[in-house]
Amino acid sequence: MTSTISQKFTASFVIGLQKGYTQNLLTKQDVIKALQQEQEQLIQIKNVYLSAAISNCDIVLSGQVEPSVMLEFINYPKFPLSEKDFKEHVLLLAKKLLKALEQNRTVMVFHNEIVMLEETDAINPRII
Repeated sequence: MTSTISQKFTASFVIGLQKGYTQNLLTKQDVIKALQQEQEQLIQIKNVYLSAAISNCDIVLSGQVEPSVMLEFINYPKFPLSEKDFKEHVLLLAKKLLKALEQNRTVMVFHNEIVMLEETDAINPRII
């Protein structure tokens, strides 16, 4: 067995499963399908492989409790990237997923900074 070591870069972000601020729900499978489409584009166009772990969670803030999924990324040792490329491509992927899944905002948590992406400054009306 061999061991491969790469620099540790991580990123995560949550995608709500409500389309916009409506009651129309996406499924985890909808997110996986959109993610795989964007992954394929990155592989075909830029030869970049971003593996993601996806888990169920809820976004909770005041009156808002929204079913959601968390996507987590690492600098996968089989396909290592520089820190700059890792962040750039995870951000690009997140932006494309937000559009495809009709989401307004997400917060990217990187190993060394937090970046909020938002389409508009609108707030979920269930937040009081």
